[in-house]
Amino acid sequence: MSTTDAVAFWDDLYAARPAATDPRPNARLTETVTDLPPGDALDLGCGTGGDALWLARRGWRVTAIDISAVAVERLADLARSGGLEEGITAERHDLRASFPQGRFDLVCAHYLHTPFDLDRAAVLRSAAHALRPGGRLLVVDHGSTAPWSWNRDPDAHHPTPREVAAGIALDPAAWTVERADAPRRIATGPGGRTAEVIDHVLLVRRTA
Repeated sequence: MSTTDAVAFWDDLYAARPAATDPRPNARLTETVTDLPPGDALDLGCGTGGDALWLARRGWRVTAIDISAVAVERLADLARSGGLEEGITAERHDLRASFPQGRFDLVCAHYLHTPFDLDRAAVLRSAAHALRPGGRLLVVDHGSTAPWSWNRDPDAHHPTPREVAAGIALDPAAWTVERADAPRRIATGPGGRTAEVIDHVLLVRRTA
């Protein structure tokens, strides 16, 4: 499908939801990053902006990107209203065509799934190469289908963290896998609905 189709899909999805006033960060981000010293972060697929705002409040300089202009503009508004505009740069990128410039101490890719064609392994490989030595790539994927998910395909395959790592195919002399597991948690969806979900968590550190 075309870039126009993908942009329209994600713009319509976000526009159909009320703008979040205080979006929450993802649980796997907070448990991973709380003890890290702040630096430069890249948030791939920032969505409602909970991760970017949480990082900026802790002193990180965040480049937050999304294919949806609606999501990017809403995050920029939240950053300005919260006095965080100097800590957050919100940009629209279609990762099929462009990747943000810069070097980062942390790259986050939470639930970077799409019904459109995307060479995700290539995107995550670019993310790993954008890390400074000592920097980390945190990839969190759906390991199960939530009741409110846009993807209701019962036959959907959820690649394991090790499968994702194999697909990225990083040189073990320069990157090391620090975490690859599938924890469960209780998630809250639209309208306050809750369900137990599985996260597939991959944490890679650049060592050289």
